[in-house]
Amino acid sequence: MNDKLKLTDERRAALLRALQSHFFDQHSEEIGELKAELLIDFFLERLGPPVYNQAIGDARKYIQERLDDLADEVIHFDGDSFES
Repeated sequence: MNDKLKLTDERRAALLRALQSHFFDQHSEEIGELKAELLIDFFLERLGPPVYNQAIGDARKYIQERLDDLADEVIHFDGDSFES
């Protein structure tokens, strides 16, 4: 299994523009595409897996809570409820 997080070309390009804009707005520094690409790769490598795992854990917890709620709603049929 390949554990490397991949972005679509469109998402990567949008993130690259956002990162360049952020650096200019916050630091009055223009960064080129190569530097921005390297920063994106760094953050994807370092933050991608733990953020992904946290999201999966949160989703799993949410689904389990919904299943538990559903289990509480089940009517137990004892076989004698329908009398002729």
